[in-house]
Amino acid sequence: MHRFYLPPAQSRNSSLTLSGPEAHHALHVLRLRRGERVAVLDGAGHEFLCEARDLTHDTVELAVLQKNLIPPLPYQVTLLQAIPKGKIIESIVQKATELGAARVVPLLSERVVAQLDDDTAEDKVEKWRLIAIEAIKQCGSAWLPQIDKPMSPKAFLARGEKFDLPLIASLQPDNRHPRELFKAFFAERHRLPQSVCVWVGPEGDFTPAEMSAVKSAGASPITLGHLVLRSETAAIYCLSVLNYELQADDG
Repeated sequence: MHRFYLPPAQSRNSSLTLSGPEAHHALHVLRLRRGERVAVLDGAGHEFLCEARDLTHDTVELAVLQKNLIPPLPYQVTLLQAIPKGKIIESIVQKATELGAARVVPLLSERVVAQLDDDTAEDKVEKWRLIAIEAIKQCGSAWLPQIDKPMSPKAFLARGEKFDLPLIASLQPDNRHPRELFKAFFAERHRLPQSVCVWVGPEGDFTPAEMSAVKSAGASPITLGHLVLRSETAAIYCLSVLNYELQADDG
């Protein structure tokens, strides 16, 4: 079944309207026909099963047949990702969405090549959000992750946000296997963490000062194995491991 996206403000009635790029894709790429069944996601937990009723050259009218509320995951994972070179961050946003991340915070760490002014940053965030939208349509997630505006590690730490289990990917000898930290958390709290964040550095990793600041704020360094991974591979590795541990039936 083909999936489309409409923001919550446009998904409140018994009839929904696709326009712009969503309508173009439905009409001119998928060749949607009257009577076909489709799904619409609002990114806020709702899935609408619909039937195509009226089609014009630039709009599609859908009748809502069923509205489903999809509960969020019992945990929230935040990826704090240093922006790699080129367009690699776009792939990271896509894969993070597919792996159920609730939030992606792009980081302008000291070894990040890209430097963004406010206007460029806003444009980038909007582009990354569109990539996340395409990803939820592909994987069927009813929840659109929050994509933050790029910021420095120092600026994020200054917010003082708290997580049940803050982690940072590290090549340093004091790192531990993620499973050890999950077991220790479960032994102490008798439950799995409900909020986890993981910091992933750029090529060349975080600087010693950045690593020290993140660890001082409470993040535990974790190992990603014996091989040195590219930044995008490290992000996917971390999110996959976290999903595995957080979906476990026991600690």
